[in-house]
Amino acid sequence: MTTARANALPYAGSLVQRVARHNPLAAIGVVLVVVFVVFALFSPWIAPQDPAYIDLPNRLARPSATHWCGTDELGRDITSRLIYGSRISMLVGSCVVAASLALGLIIGSIAGYYGGRIDRFVNIVLMNAFLSFPGILLAIAFVAFRGPGIFNLVFALSLGGWVGYARLVRGQVLAAREREFVEAARALGASDLRVIVRHILPNIIQPIIVQAAIGMAGAILAEATMSFLGLGVPPPTASWGTMLNDGRAHLFDAPHLVIFPALAVMLAVLAFNFIGDALRDYLDPRSRIEAGL
Repeated sequence: MTTARANALPYAGSLVQRVARHNPLAAIGVVLVVVFVVFALFSPWIAPQDPAYIDLPNRLARPSATHWCGTDELGRDITSRLIYGSRISMLVGSCVVAASLALGLIIGSIAGYYGGRIDRFVNIVLMNAFLSFPGILLAIAFVAFRGPGIFNLVFALSLGGWVGYARLVRGQVLAAREREFVEAARALGASDLRVIVRHILPNIIQPIIVQAAIGMAGAILAEATMSFLGLGVPPPTASWGTMLNDGRAHLFDAPHLVIFPALAVMLAVLAFNFIGDALRDYLDPRSRIEAGL
């Protein structure tokens, strides 16, 4: 076992090098995600100042050696608020993707596996009902009714986010349920739950992983949008969308209030999109062969 692990480490290292060489955007995306995750986990130790500390004499200060990204209209350090804001973006994004994926897996698997009336109800009635309204509009209505907060924000964004995963899972299950290994499992007396969990889902997980990586980017952007509209986490909690909303009044006299939060949102969204594209290419055997991986 020790020898196998020792041989696996150099192989994994060489595989990472080949992937980085053939797809540098994926390597950039991984580095950015690692940076944001480190900021989210260790922000109390990384942030140079308290993000809620008000220093009115230094309000709207431009970037300097003391304040790398300047200060906002209350004199709060923007660098510290950006670091703490990654907590909200990573937490909300991962929770939204996890909740949407779990709900989509359950509903899509049931609809695709059993078919018939259940599939028609889920596909025609339930999914189309949610798709008829923009997801962000449903989230705005829900948070406006329930009030701002992380739990309400995650629930609101998951309310419409599960549909895309459910449609993807349904299509994959419809194609996989007629395969020989599924028929063999049924012939051996396996229950429906065991067939779905042990035989179907492991064979359709690749496109779902790609969808989840790209969905993470959409969830971060949606969180920033909700916070920009004042429907995210309540102040004084630092959030990239809230910082954009606070800085729009000073767009011309202090543009750094908008530039740095906008760059943070852009880099986070691009990072997960790069990773999603790389996963799609790597999990496709034809693309992997063409890339020499």
